[in-house]
Amino acid sequence: MNELPSFDYLLGSDDAEHERLIRQARHFAPFTERFFREAGIGPGQRVLDLGSGVGDVTMLVGKLVGPSGEVVGIERDERSLALARARAKEARQRNVSFLRSDVTQISTNRPFDAVVGRFILQFLPHPVGVLRSAVQLLNPGGIVAFQEPSFAAFVHLCPHLPLWSAGAALIHETGRRAGVHLEMGFALHKMFQEAGLPPPKMHLDVPLGSDPDFTRWVYDVIRTLVPRMQELNVSAEPLGDLATLRERLHQEIVSANAVVPVLPLVGAWTHTSAT
Repeated sequence: MNELPSFDYLLGSDDAEHERLIRQARHFAPFTERFFREAGIGPGQRVLDLGSGVGDVTMLVGKLVGPSGEVVGIERDERSLALARARAKEARQRNVSFLRSDVTQISTNRPFDAVVGRFILQFLPHPVGVLRSAVQLLNPGGIVAFQEPSFAAFVHLCPHLPLWSAGAALIHETGRRAGVHLEMGFALHKMFQEAGLPPPKMHLDVPLGSDPDFTRWVYDVIRTLVPRMQELNVSAEPLGDLATLRERLHQEIVSANAVVPVLPLVGAWTHTSAT
């Protein structure tokens, strides 16, 4: 099997991270579906999903394009691919498939009508180059639609919740030290144009909630990041005992009768030239 070029992915791909991604995807699904519909994703289209992970975005788009359409998810990690394929098979989504490939080395025997992605460009060392490569795989007038985060909005939304804010700040600092583009969402406006695309239409969505499944998001991400935090000399001391962090975070939110966000989604979409 050919080796793919390597880059240092912050979040890993163990079983706990896969479970976290699936939980996270449930919170994002309504916002991502609405965004893709607005961008023009619909029945009969052939769509490319970059960085498909465990398959949530690919399967969501599969439902939008219907049985007459097709979605191909591109993923580097073998374990993530195996889980994505198993989930699609269990869901009986025969119009989706997954391909192991680097996002800059995709080969196809026929073009796509759209390329999409969620939380992928922020991790790539050359996102503009990836966009340029993806555009070459599209039919004229094809759709380019990505959702990426704004950590600034996330970090500053709940200053009245000190433990939650401390967790958000540590996630932000770990990503910064690891070289993640933490404001990729707002950067999409410039990056689309640098890739030769028209200026995108854009909006910001912030999922909010207070139930235990929702409020565990910061805990889940911190748990995934602990090894990297240690490598990058980011101290988790402000959070106290990590074994009780999930319960303490939820209790803080309940006591304040508050809602909290998961990561804000900046959506940007445009069309390639029709000729």
